[in-house]
Amino acid sequence: MTEPKLSPNSANVDQEQFLTILSREEALARFEAALFPRDLTADDLALADAMGLVLANDVVAVVDVPPFDRSNVDGFAVRSADLVAAGEALPVRLLLNDEVIACGTAPQLPVKQGTATPIATGGPIPRGADAVVMVEHTQPAGSGAIEIRRATSPGQFVSYAGSDIACGEVLLRSGTLIGSREIGMLAASGVARVSVVKKPRVTIISTGDELVQPGQALRPAAIFDTNGAIVTAAVSENGGEAHFLGAFPDDEDKLEHVMREALATSDMLILSGGTSKGEGDVSHRIVARLGEPGIIAHGVALKPGKPLCLAVCDGTPVVILPGFPTSAMFTFHDMIVPVLRRLAGLPPRNDARVTAKVPVRIASELGRTEFVMVALVEGDGGLIAYPTGKGSGAITSFAQADGFLKIDALAEQMPAGTQAEVTLFTPHVRVPDLVIVGSHCTGLDLVTEPLARAGLSVRSISVGSLGGLSAARRGECDLAPIHLLDEKTDTYNTPFLVEGLELVPGYRRMQGIVFRAGDKRFESLNAEDAVRAALKDPSCLMVNRNQGAGTRILIDRLLGEARPDGYWNQPRSHNAVAAAVAQNRADWGMTIAPVAHAAGLGFMPFAEEHYDFALVTARKQRPAVRAFLDALASAEVQKALERAGFRPA
Repeated sequence: MTEPKLSPNSANVDQEQFLTILSREEALARFEAALFPRDLTADDLALADAMGLVLANDVVAVVDVPPFDRSNVDGFAVRSADLVAAGEALPVRLLLNDEVIACGTAPQLPVKQGTATPIATGGPIPRGADAVVMVEHTQPAGSGAIEIRRATSPGQFVSYAGSDIACGEVLLRSGTLIGSREIGMLAASGVARVSVVKKPRVTIISTGDELVQPGQALRPAAIFDTNGAIVTAAVSENGGEAHFLGAFPDDEDKLEHVMREALATSDMLILSGGTSKGEGDVSHRIVARLGEPGIIAHGVALKPGKPLCLAVCDGTPVVILPGFPTSAMFTFHDMIVPVLRRLAGLPPRNDARVTAKVPVRIASELGRTEFVMVALVEGDGGLIAYPTGKGSGAITSFAQADGFLKIDALAEQMPAGTQAEVTLFTPHVRVPDLVIVGSHCTGLDLVTEPLARAGLSVRSISVGSLGGLSAARRGECDLAPIHLLDEKTDTYNTPFLVEGLELVPGYRRMQGIVFRAGDKRFESLNAEDAVRAALKDPSCLMVNRNQGAGTRILIDRLLGEARPDGYWNQPRSHNAVAAAVAQNRADWGMTIAPVAHAAGLGFMPFAEEHYDFALVTARKQRPAVRAFLDALASAEVQKALERAGFRPA
């Protein structure tokens, strides 16, 4: 071996670094402080090439998914009001319309009173229908008719437009790891190309005269190079593009040449061996002269792993792992993986299985083992597993889940409050920093955007205002967005609060009546007059909102005791209402101004509602909650809300 060539100050560097053993926390803090913040390099790739990469920017949905109300089963599109009295002793006979609706077939005929239309799974719901009856629950009743012996509820086996993905909402946040579920979600929204974080190029070098590559003959006193293969695989599974150069002997000149070449083309350089105090360990001496600031830590209070050397050379992280494989992998996963994943835009790793409480009863089909996808949030007593199902046709129920739990074939339910084991989809899923449960609004994405930029993860679960209040009372969320009008006091939201909750003013959004532009029945009318005109026209079909929604309270206030045709058509979102009117499946409904304008519909203002937040007081001082409150009050978010058509409180 050649005599080491030392720089004038390298001996002092050696002595200083070995005499100062840092704690794990301090060493990692110094390493990260020397590397971050830094911009991540982005690539624009075709969707098929984005697998395993991380989104560099938010992706906003440009269409509703599904784009129309559709059937979930093979059967018959019906009017639920026709079947109110149906039963085994009193079957209802319906005449069949002269068309069959298949996937990709636009309905031509409305479903009128006393009629039904055959429809296939995925077929668009025709005008006038508000439910679907499974073909198994019908009987032929002569030529061109069917017989039904059970009542049908509005919305049965119907997936409403935008119920899976709503146009204008943030589909996936920057920093999201793209897997097969995310690929499906993006494809369902028509996304062909995405901006992704480029994988950091990581060069791996093994050092030591004793090393032999697997497959070669093992000479006396030599060992197989284990670290090269292990580190290369670990880099790949943690988001890096690994390039293994092989094993090099302890020749300082040759090794320095290889290291300088690697640094010129790499985002990270990892070596194993050559970091201890022995005369043959030369790697740390080379690193000390490769660039500024140089060695950050040499010697960390880990067992195993004390000889770990961390450096930053002109912006590029350089790591020298201990030579023993156990020490090398312990320190790599504990100290290097967090930095590597940040360079790749990935979230921190997590365990593969966790225990969580299920807050609601989950019904199951007896005789079949059932796997239920869940999203994890932090509750007062630990992890909460919220079922994410939106129906069998929903892409997001899979893509937005953190994992799944299993219900045994002999059980017909999982009771609320069950402590269940959740199997995670990936080892890197982490519980969100902020949990929002309640009424959804596209304006909410504008408020949470600064949190995402700051590295805070936010989970928003849409269950409606009343469902959000219940979750807040149970301590299952930090904030519950609500817009509930108390008719007795004519006051929004405050009357619905209970002890332990406080109101955070959010923003105002205009609710109004939507109609197709050019419909002379509504042109130049205000909201009240438009509803009166609609009630006088039997052919004028409305689209309602689901019970429990704040919008539904406003609609019922306008209608009074009237229940016009379409009243029981009850989609769960503003986007679905707009889609029903725009696609001529209804003539009028109520939604918010930003959604109406985005859909190109006529809009008659009715009431400016208060979209506020019920805050769980006990969680007020949590960092993510403080960050949300700061963002909501910031000038940046206030201006963004105004540009989107909302009015800050």
